[in-house]
Amino acid sequence: MVALLAASAICALSLGTPYVPPHRLAAAVAEGDTTLAGIVVTELRVPRVLLAFVAGACLGAAGLVLQEALRNPLAVPEMLGVSSGAALGVAAPLVLTLSLPAAVQPLLAIGGAALGGGLTLLVAGLGRSPSAVLLTGAAVAAGLQAALLVLMVMADQLDLQLIYRYLLGSLSARTWDDVTGLWPWLLLAVPALVLCAPVLAVMRLGDEDAEALGVRARRARLTALAIAVVLIAPVTAVCGPVAWVGFLAPHLSRWFAPGAGAVRWLPWSAAWGAVVVMAADVPARLALAPVETPAGAWTALLGVPAGVALMRSGGRRRARRAPAAAGAPLPGPRTTASGTAADGPCAGSSHHARGAGPARGGPGDTPSRAVRTTGTEDPR
Repeated sequence: MVALLAASAICALSLGTPYVPPHRLAAAVAEGDTTLAGIVVTELRVPRVLLAFVAGACLGAAGLVLQEALRNPLAVPEMLGVSSGAALGVAAPLVLTLSLPAAVQPLLAIGGAALGGGLTLLVAGLGRSPSAVLLTGAAVAAGLQAALLVLMVMADQLDLQLIYRYLLGSLSARTWDDVTGLWPWLLLAVPALVLCAPVLAVMRLGDEDAEALGVRARRARLTALAIAVVLIAPVTAVCGPVAWVGFLAPHLSRWFAPGAGAVRWLPWSAAWGAVVVMAADVPARLALAPVETPAGAWTALLGVPAGVALMRSGGRRRARRAPAAAGAPLPGPRTTASGTAADGPCAGSSHHARGAGPARGGPGDTPSRAVRTTGTEDPR
């Protein structure tokens, strides 16, 4: 994990125009705004790398929280109306030409994300069933995306290009102000995640078992959604909805640590989310240079097939760990001290099972010879 993070960061800081060799990165940062390389590295590339790291970690942790709370590996922010609501909250003032300060954008994104998630839980019956929440969330997300399409029809050409790039998720032209705007929300979300992780482990047992252990399932599901909103909305306000990171990162953490629980999966999911976004931002910036492509397009392009492959391999791994019930020996009849069968489907025909055949004895044969003895009878 450390090697992947370091390699992604070095590629993001070195590659591009101008090219800065890895051994010159420290000198470029020390030079600051005195040289072109120092300005590009310190003012453009370093905040972009930090933003990719923080955004990926938030999306990966939020994806694991949603999947564990709803007990469904397909529960992602894109299917619960959270990302679509946050995008709608940011895009609406832009199209309606409302002049708002930049500090208000995270609040609008949080309001939109809370609107999407709240509608999902309200229509689904306040979390009555995890499957109902997921299906209702997909319907709410489709409705919010339809509202976004209406706004795009109303927008002019310049606003349409901005909204289109924003909806795909882009880290282009991000500065230190965008990075520092995320720290207050992280200070609120990280302690909530630490407190939420043990409850998520109990929620995996099911609503009835969780209630028996003292966890109120509906309230815990609402709390999990609120934590996911606090994690997703500020990132969406700055970067847009970077797709499928919340789906891929939890599956990577489970694949590398299949026997762990939610407490151990949570930091790994955040780390894998950071790796995915940082690795996707490098081809997004350089593949079609000098034109930048949205990072969300690369995360979706690479994340969907990788996630499907991880789900299939995880299913095969669980199948191999499961006991081979078909090859297990069936329970046979019990034998008593005298060696005869005491029970079983053929207990009454043990004499024929030994190959003796039907009795043809004469008058000396008595029925008592065919009667099997039990362990409670006198052995004489």
